[in-house]
Formats: sequence, C-alpha cells, structure tokens
Amino acid sequence: MATFWTYDYACSIREEGIFLLCSRWSKVKFLYVVTRYVPFLLFSAHLYLNFVPNETPSTCQFVNNICSCFSLISIVCSECFFILRTYVLWNYNKVVLVAMLSTFAAIIVGSVVALFSATATAPFKTSSIPGITGCYQSSGSVRLFVPFLLLFGLELMLISLTLTCAIRSWRTTNNRLYVVLLKHNVFYYACGLFFSTVNVLTSLLLEYAYSGMFEDFQFIIHAILATRMHLHLWHLDRNRHNRDSSILSSFPLSSLPSPT
Repeated sequence: MATFWTYDYACSIREEGIFLLCSRWSKVKFLYVVTRYVPFLLFSAHLYLNFVPNETPSTCQFVNNICSCFSLISIVCSECFFILRTYVLWNYNKVVLVAMLSTFAAIIVGSVVALFSATATAPFKTSSIPGITGCYQSSGSVRLFVPFLLLFGLELMLISLTLTCAIRSWRTTNNRLYVVLLKHNVFYYACGLFFSTVNVLTSLLLEYAYSGMFEDFQFIIHAILATRMHLHLWHLDRNRHNRDSSILSSFPLSSLPSPT
C-alpha cells in the first residue's frame, strides 16, 4: 500500500506542486491537503505498530485506535469530495445536499460506533521470537463489515444521484468540465462500490489476517481517487481560463468597430 501511494504521489508531484503554489487557500484546498496527506500518517502509525519496541497489549490497542482514527479521517475527507462534486452536478440543489449530508452524518456515527466497539477488545499478541518486535492482531470482530456496508449504501446513493443527473442533462450540456466531472464521478463511485463489496465479503468470509489488508487499501484508493479528481478538474479549469485569456489578449483592438 505504501509503495502504491508513493508511486501515485511521485507521478503527480508536478501537477500537485502547481496546484498548491498557484491556487488560493480555501476550505476545499484545506480538505485536499488533509485527504492527500493523512494516508502518510496512517502508514507511519502502522509502521510503528509493526515495529513498536517494548510492546504491551495496551500499547498495541492504543496505537491501533490511532490508526482507526486516521482511517476514519481519510475516508470521511474523501467522501466529502464526492459529495461536493455530486452537489455541483445537481446545480447546488439544497434538497439534495441536505439528503446527502444527513445520510453521511448517520453513516459516520454508525461507523464510529461499529468500528471502535469491534476493536475495543481486539486480541493483540506480541512476537514470541527473540529480537522480533511489533503488535500482531490474531483475529478481528465480524462487526468490522458494518462500516463498509454503510459506506456501500452511501456510494450507491451517490452513484444513483449522478446517473439520474446524467440522464436528465447528458444531451443538453456542452460544458467539458461538466462532462469530465460526470464521467469521473461514475467511475470513482463504481470503484468505491467494488472495494466496499470486497471488504464486506472478506470481513464475513475470511480470517482477519487476510481481510485486514483490504480495509486500509480501500482508504488509500479513495484518497487517491478523490484528490486525483480534484487535481485534474482544477488543471482543466485553469487551462481553459488561460486559453480564454490568451485569445482575448491576441484579439486586435483595431478590428473593433469604431463608435459612432
């Protein structure tokens, strides 16, 4: 996961640098920074969890709770991007926004309760091999599937809203930004539905040693998709404005009709 995230960061570092330096600070930019760099904190916490010296079950549980907090922050920020984009697609419809935010708030509360109640008594073991440190979770609660089931419901709602909007306005709009946003939303929601389904099934059918690796992978994928989408749309809009400015600056004033 760390290699995948690092590779994505290396591939987009130039575009991201331009965005961070040239765009004005706003709530959306702050959301981008949090979404983009919280996975780094998540990786650091997991690394410490795997190599923590003088580990005890209580220490392992404390670090694991920190990892859970970073995971929640990452997925919440990523979904905020998708909700904002759906809100834009619906032409800033307040009813749609209230429906999405109400559902999102209920899902956050349900996920927090399910996640921390499932990990509160998680059995951690320390290595019996001399010289090998770190915390190892031998098994997990079956209730870990609940947050992903709730996330699946949210993404199903968002993709339904996006498809409804596409059916209503696909033939009537010529805005390239709108078309790109629509295509990206459908693709990203489809990816989110797929990974949520995988996590629900693996949490129910597989041992935690196998299912656990898919959980953080979904959080990383969501963060990459959300930030990639925003980065691409920002550059597309910036290039359009630069092109329009270039056309205006090259238009000869002498060709304008003289006032009568």
